[in-house]
Amino acid sequence: MSVTKRQQISIGEKLGYSLGDVAANLVFQVMMVFQLKFYTDVFGLEGAVAGSILLLVCLLGAFIDPFVGILCDRTDTRWGKYRPWLLWTALPFSVFYVLAFYNPGIEEKGLVAVYATVSYLLLIIMYALSSIPYSSLGGVMTSDIKERTSINTYRFIAVSIAQFVVQGLTLPLVNKFGGETGEVQQGWTTTIALFAAVSFVFLLITFFSTRERILPPPSQKSSMRKDVVNTVSNISWRSLFVLVLFLFITISMWGASMNYYFQYHVDQKTMFDFLGTLGLTDVGQEKGGLWFSILNGFNLVAHDSSDAYSIGFSLFNMVGAVIQLFGIIFLSRFLANKFGKKSTFIVCLFLTGVFTAMFYLPSPVDISFIFGLCILKSLAYAPTVPLLWAMMGDVADHVEYVSKRRATGFCFSGISFALKAGLGLGGAFAGTILTCFGYVSGQNETQSAVALQGIRLVSSLIPAFLFGIGVVALLFYPITKTYNRKMQAELNIRRRNNGVK
Repeated sequence: MSVTKRQQISIGEKLGYSLGDVAANLVFQVMMVFQLKFYTDVFGLEGAVAGSILLLVCLLGAFIDPFVGILCDRTDTRWGKYRPWLLWTALPFSVFYVLAFYNPGIEEKGLVAVYATVSYLLLIIMYALSSIPYSSLGGVMTSDIKERTSINTYRFIAVSIAQFVVQGLTLPLVNKFGGETGEVQQGWTTTIALFAAVSFVFLLITFFSTRERILPPPSQKSSMRKDVVNTVSNISWRSLFVLVLFLFITISMWGASMNYYFQYHVDQKTMFDFLGTLGLTDVGQEKGGLWFSILNGFNLVAHDSSDAYSIGFSLFNMVGAVIQLFGIIFLSRFLANKFGKKSTFIVCLFLTGVFTAMFYLPSPVDISFIFGLCILKSLAYAPTVPLLWAMMGDVADHVEYVSKRRATGFCFSGISFALKAGLGLGGAFAGTILTCFGYVSGQNETQSAVALQGIRLVSSLIPAFLFGIGVVALLFYPITKTYNRKMQAELNIRRRNNGVK
């Protein structure tokens, strides 16, 4: 086996690249966790209707993804193939984000559904035009296995911070910006506008701070048919496609359903008391203290049990994000280097499924049990987060290794197709299941016993089963640690012989 020179990337470039995924996740995390509930409780749509919108739009967006990948692969500018798309899409991406969470005064529910569909579709299209080039960029910044894992570790440390902000602060910010009169729509518009502005700036930083290094073989002639056939026929790509499809069905379903789980299954009085033990209520607290003022400034202090849902759910998400960040920093790279990406992913995803299933067990007053499961699930899942995207880069290399053709954009866009389809299917399944179990939209106090059972199932056993399908898909993934080393060594020899850096 040939020993190849390390192709190291500077910390500044890794940090700059990571901000691009912060920009994406300021949108993606909102879509995954809050979109369904926004449609049901703010736009007032039935769960099945809201779920159908998510499914229709995400499937349409998914079919656009391969064409975006093909377009990126055929882009040729002085900035490269993928980087310029971050510059071109930064502004429209941010604008359509705001429009997707804004109602211009439409009251008739049929027209609201039409507006929701169109605005969400425009956002999904812009998301594809930004995220696919961004992900593809990560596959051409370096061919070094360890550096690729390092880049994705930086990237998903940043993602965990974005997850912490979005999942932890969205509802408190919505309540804060909604004012004392409770103008929920105004609160959502202001909060999303804030996230959109940050996304715009971060996309520009990513564009200016990164560089593309891996080029297609000089002799490669443009052929869309060959790119498609070589990619789709590749076993590593097909395995990852199935994994991503079911992984994001599950993540979308679980993320959306836990919102309902905390509002309707969890006992709000017990949650309020639990928050009090953590100093997150104003009962018996020193209201003039600095820490209290900071928490209250972000609307993270509960004044009575009516605040327990939003603050409790925000705390739950914050705990999950912090634990995930810890796992990414201290476990992901270590486990991947020691056992390989495939083996690490299989074991961690299996454990994630087990802990997800256990969310069926807690009673409404078992708050500590629920938060304990959050810690265990987040810790189990954390190592897989950067590995998934590093594996996508490995798959693009495997397609080149087998076919002697490189189509990074199409490879990533095909996986993005699975991601979008999974995102839509997960939201649709969650909304449809809730409707079938009798969930009533906009009902703030309680739901029927049957509806509560549906909320528990879609938050535990059903997503756990879907995680299991992802584990099975990984068993067919051929790129082991040993195989990857051999593949990269040969690819580096080919590139040097072809005069490619």
